[in-house]
Amino acid sequence: METLTPAARRVLDAAAELFYGQGINAVGVDLIAKHAGVTKKTLYERFGSKEALVAAYLRERDERWRAWLTAEVDKAPRQTPPDRILATFDALGVWMRRENPRGCGFVNAAAELPDTGHPARQVIGDQKRWLRGYLRELSEDAGATDPGALADELLLLHEGATVLYGLSVIPDPVDAARRQARRALRQAGVRDR
Repeated sequence: METLTPAARRVLDAAAELFYGQGINAVGVDLIAKHAGVTKKTLYERFGSKEALVAAYLRERDERWRAWLTAEVDKAPRQTPPDRILATFDALGVWMRRENPRGCGFVNAAAELPDTGHPARQVIGDQKRWLRGYLRELSEDAGATDPGALADELLLLHEGATVLYGLSVIPDPVDAARRQARRALRQAGVRDR
């Protein structure tokens, strides 16, 4: 993301807190401007529209998630290819506790933004496609017989865990997803080397 002015940074930080905490449709630009300590004029000068601000919020959230996930996987203790895949679930568990107590910010946003032409919908789709691609790379490195199919299964487990996390339906959905991922790895021909 480009360097923001201090006022734009405050707007984006306020928007991120409010959009995730209260919902995109429940939060208006008046509240964001007030929370950021700026005028609505400043908000519009920096971002152009609420729609663009929503997209900027999600884009920055995606950048933080990608950096977090890849760094956590890279520092996984054993670093075998299967361990790197399972480390994505370990990282997800920490992220959920720290950043996503209400579930996935992208899934929540998608539920609120049914218009496929909304600029944030592209950001949401890009985020999910990136995660699938990253999981496919890890699956290829691990020697999966069908890396695409394994990546699809791992993505479903990741996404299911993020949705269930905020609903308190099962005690630890990320841990349950990790256990299922371990089984999926064995079924895909991935073994510790």
